[in-house]
Amino acid sequence: MEGFKKFLLQGNVVELAVAVVIGTAFTAIVAAFTEAIITPLLAQAFNADAIADATIGPFKIGLLIAAIINFVIIAAIVYFVLILPMAKLKERMDRRKGITPDEPVETDVEILHDIRELLRAQQAGPPRT
Repeated sequence: MEGFKKFLLQGNVVELAVAVVIGTAFTAIVAAFTEAIITPLLAQAFNADAIADATIGPFKIGLLIAAIINFVIIAAIVYFVLILPMAKLKERMDRRKGITPDEPVETDVEILHDIRELLRAQQAGPPRT
């Protein structure tokens, strides 16, 4: 039981739970926006009483368009509210640490290769003349 309690109180689980709750609330807001504003506009554009009635031939295209608009709205908000500011913050923090974006960062393999070469040079001793 102690392990389960530790698991539940771990930071990642709590953060994930908060993210799910916020995501659910955000989805409700976007769905309401789409239902109140986008759906009537689409229904009017297709001369339909409701978006579900908007069709092209046998296809209910209005439902698909509403879902795509929901996705685009959510993706745009996530990008402009979360991703872009976090990228700018990371860039600022890297600049403070002296890391420039165009400066190539050595990989672990490259660093290990350099260490191996230095060790080989040390084992060989000073160069003979």
